[in-house]
Amino acid sequence: MHGFRINSNYSAVNKIFSKKYFYNMQLPKIKLPEKLEPFRGVIIFAVVLMLSNFFWKYNVIGDEDTSADNVVTFWGNDISAPFNWMAHHVSGFCYAILHSLDSAVSLDTVRNVFRYPNGNRVQIVWACTGMKQAYICFCIMAFSRGPWKKKLWYVPLTLLTVYVINIFRISFIVATIENHPGWFTFLHLYLFKYAFYGIIFLMWVFWEEKMVGKTKVVTKETT
Repeated sequence: MHGFRINSNYSAVNKIFSKKYFYNMQLPKIKLPEKLEPFRGVIIFAVVLMLSNFFWKYNVIGDEDTSADNVVTFWGNDISAPFNWMAHHVSGFCYAILHSLDSAVSLDTVRNVFRYPNGNRVQIVWACTGMKQAYICFCIMAFSRGPWKKKLWYVPLTLLTVYVINIFRISFIVATIENHPGWFTFLHLYLFKYAFYGIIFLMWVFWEEKMVGKTKVVTKETT
């Protein structure tokens, strides 16, 4: 009897730490009212989006001055370094793109300020790095249903997509303000802000329909 128990426990432990179990591990399923069950995925998406956004808004605090490096804190701890590095990186990358397109813009690499000969200018600060959107995207995908084996490659792909979109966003805004500085507020606070979340939603829909959907089909066929 004792030998049987030892082998049984060893088998259970071995199952928990096996690669197959880890890769297909699912988050605990939350019970919803029957009428809301068809909208489970969308509800989880919206809740995680709001909670992650509120958490960032009230815990990641940064200044908006025009100095070379902004101070960003998390629960009183200075986490400025990655944000300031990313601000310099994004500025340099966007300048390289615009310069290759024969733009007349110049870049103050110390303060990350783009300037045009006509006097129009814009500065890239810590909030322009796309790191908030990448964090929210990561939270949404981490709490979405589906096997972790697929998340191990799909989540990095979504983060890379967020990075590329942010580079395009900054480049487009900088290019536009040369002749249309009045468009800055609309582009920065409205168009690209909601387009960002729209694209994150589409990546989540693709995950739900193509990745999770295929997993369900395969599971049904094998059972």
